Amino acid sequence: MALLLQLMLLTGIALLRKKGAATAPLVAPEAAPSSANLAWAGNRAFRVQRRVYEDQSHSQCSFYLVPVDGGTLPSFKPGQFLTFALQIQPLTARTVTRCYSLSDQPEPEQYRVTIKRVPAPADPPDAPAGMSSNFFHDQVQVGDTLMLKAPSGHFYIDPDPATPVVLIGGGIGITPMMSMLRWCLATQPRRTVHLFYGLRNQREHAFKLQLEQLAAQHPLLHLNVVYSRPDPSDKIGQDYQHLGHVNVDLLRQQLPHGRHQFYICGPAAMMESLVPALAQWGVPVPDIHFEAFGPASVRLPSATDKEAASVSTTGVSVHFSSSGRSLEWDGKDANLLDFAERHGISVESGCRSGGCGACQVKLKQGTVAYAQAPDHDVAPGHCLLCVGRPTSPLDIEA
Repeated sequence: MALLLQLMLLTGIALLRKKGAATAPLVAPEAAPSSANLAWAGNRAFRVQRRVYEDQSHSQCSFYLVPVDGGTLPSFKPGQFLTFALQIQPLTARTVTRCYSLSDQPEPEQYRVTIKRVPAPADPPDAPAGMSSNFFHDQVQVGDTLMLKAPSGHFYIDPDPATPVVLIGGGIGITPMMSMLRWCLATQPRRTVHLFYGLRNQREHAFKLQLEQLAAQHPLLHLNVVYSRPDPSDKIGQDYQHLGHVNVDLLRQQLPHGRHQFYICGPAAMMESLVPALAQWGVPVPDIHFEAFGPASVRLPSATDKEAASVSTTGVSVHFSSSGRSLEWDGKDANLLDFAERHGISVESGCRSGGCGACQVKLKQGTVAYAQAPDHDVAPGHCLLCVGRPTSPLDIEA
């Protein structure tokens, strides 16, 4: 009898558990960890699936990349970049590190980057053309294999759909804006988006047809294209909406009253003028997000006078232990990377703006200050040369 009662009790408990499991709510997909959402460590091989020119002059080319191993791709935050390890022989025997923004919304099958050819500058006359950009345009073909690290970077869009966004791209700085824009329109179609795109003329107008189609399909997308040097055939109101440059006066005219999140990416001259001007206009500093391609010195009012003074320290010794060189920092260079290169010390570098970490070196002694917090998460006991300046005598492993 006792055994029979125990068996009946266990059977009842099992039935109750089964019923409870059948009626329990499913866990939301985002709450469950998935290996597909995890980035990979180190470099991963990708094959160039196709190439597409995005402008009339063929100066900007998109490269569609798929993983050689056939695995799924982790998602990324719109605005982030990929870091490439390039073998550019015979120009150089060393591996060249370069970072390029993802220019499309996250897709599980492929990544896209859009790269602008950088010609040799007119001044100085012997300056070389952009090594990596010309390598991509002239040598990287469909079927080629490239090594790259997983998407990274702290410049990405705030996912809160309640706050309207203002995307501002200058030249090839349109690439992270395209990623943010396409993600917004696909996942948050009721979010108001203002896109300001500054360039010279229609010949270098990237994604022109795509942007015009998107604006026609999405009434909450407000497209403002600004030409600074239009060709005679360029028509205002059709090819572009404004003449001049993207500045605060234009933003005042076009943006409605209220809070916006600003995202800016462009050349140094644009960044150094527009970003501080937004803060002076009254935009809260936390609502201003920016990323410069190439060297740029952007300061916001949040930097204190004490911090500014510490960044300009001069007359201190900088010892490069690997090179066996001891030099005096004279403050003529924008950062330690420029300082090292001016004195003939070769240092690995990539983005040159604190994003990729290629120039990270061990800091054996001393302290380094950054005018703005670097995008890359600096390892303890290390520093980034491309955005760092000494605040005391240094001993660095470079």
